[in-house]
Amino acid sequence: MKKNPIHMLALALMLSGGVSSVAFAQRPQQQQQAQKPQDPVIEKIIKMANENSQLEKLGHELMDGIGPRLVGTPQMKQAADWAVNKYKGWGIDARVQNYGEWRGWERGVTHIDMVHPRVKSIEGMQLAWSPSTPSKGVTAEVITMPEFADSLAFKRWLPSVKGKMVMVSMNQPSGRPEYNWKEFATPESFEKMKKVRDEQNAAWGKRIAATGKNARTLPVALEQAGAAGIVMSNWSQGFGVNKIFSAYTKKIPTVDIALEDYGMLYRLAENGSKPKIKVVAESKHSKKPVPTFNTIAEIKGTEKPDEYVILSAHFDSWDGGTGATDNGTGTILMMEVMRILKQVYPNPKRTILVGHWGSEEQGLNGSRAFVEDNPEIVKKTQAVFNQDNGTGRVANISGQGFLNSYDYMGRWLNAVPREITKDIQTSYPGFPGGGGSDHASFIPHNIPAFMLSSLSWSYGNYTWHTNRDTYDKVVFDDVRSNVILTAILAYMASEEPELVSRERSVMPVNPRTGDQMTWPEARPATRKGGLD
Repeated sequence: MKKNPIHMLALALMLSGGVSSVAFAQRPQQQQQAQKPQDPVIEKIIKMANENSQLEKLGHELMDGIGPRLVGTPQMKQAADWAVNKYKGWGIDARVQNYGEWRGWERGVTHIDMVHPRVKSIEGMQLAWSPSTPSKGVTAEVITMPEFADSLAFKRWLPSVKGKMVMVSMNQPSGRPEYNWKEFATPESFEKMKKVRDEQNAAWGKRIAATGKNARTLPVALEQAGAAGIVMSNWSQGFGVNKIFSAYTKKIPTVDIALEDYGMLYRLAENGSKPKIKVVAESKHSKKPVPTFNTIAEIKGTEKPDEYVILSAHFDSWDGGTGATDNGTGTILMMEVMRILKQVYPNPKRTILVGHWGSEEQGLNGSRAFVEDNPEIVKKTQAVFNQDNGTGRVANISGQGFLNSYDYMGRWLNAVPREITKDIQTSYPGFPGGGGSDHASFIPHNIPAFMLSSLSWSYGNYTWHTNRDTYDKVVFDDVRSNVILTAILAYMASEEPELVSRERSVMPVNPRTGDQMTWPEARPATRKGGLD
């Protein structure tokens, strides 16, 4: 999942009256009582989710057994095969639907050691798609980048990087997250730290800008100048967490080092100790691109089989951790919903389809491709329920700009137990998502697609795209709650007599520009990626 700045604008619009906000806790007493489950199917959903949950087993098999699911890796294909076999074992039709190809790569061992001025094993790993080192690794001095007057000064300095490991990230002034400072520091010390940090961030930004390069092009320039490797540290503002993304080099390794070790190396280099590190980065690159795909499963409808309710969660992940909360939890949530519905609602009115999308992290490519390739499904989709942003209980649901979403979503949510909906905040008609997660692929086509947005559980700092996004961060009680919610929503949407309204709300005026905003437009999927 990607963070989307438009969400902040939507919040501003909500606060300024652009959308209405409703908390279930504020509903009249008679409506609260009506939420108590009466329907036998709903009763069975709740019972099976609570008494026969498979979430822990699914999570272990996916996250511990298979691990991260970076697009283009064998693990992504292994996960798809696993999911298809699981579905078929539950009596649910499932298939892999190819839509393109991607650069093939497989992560191997990363081992980093400081070998001078003393010996110490370093915490770090190669970035996704990083070139491998020779089997015996690469040993080289670590250097920092000086301040440059301009890009000409940078070019004059470039020859000095030959044979060196070049550090390209700012050395953080503190490895303690801000909340820790706020809790224990004196107010004066806290303010001093923030001032130093902000000044250092600004100075580092100017240092990089002076090179005439950016985060993507700087490593390439260093590689072309003969550097032995790129060393970075993408700290995620928490204890022990770094964000792990992709390398831009083609021949030399790019590694991310934990803040603590990165700072040590940086200080040693700055103070003339000439530290050296040995990097062993084993990885495999496919000679040809490999297929990219979505994993699809469906329970066929009986009365209206050509109309659909779509459950949505992306299957791929970054690979610093094991992709547990982004989006392993969304994946096992939707698998569990399908398993339960097959047991208690085996003959739905409409077809219930689940999409485990590929390459969401590179631009919602799997869901965009599905929309492009399956127009006959999309045009008759009742609703899409997407879950992506972490392990927490669903806390927010927006109407995504659909004028009458308050009506049908309100009715569907009223069927969910009160203990699940009491803290859910709804905003109607809300604001249409233009990106961020896979529901946004459907909205340009006028399909009511809803993001089931979760409580944080420190998602942004501690698990989103980090090296700590692992099984132990999953809060299974919260995921179980989301299973009940999603299964009931899918059931209610399936049973709805007719397709719900697609009418859009009138888009508000952007308070920043004064212009009327426009409905999001469809964007094409990248079908040949990772090769540039």
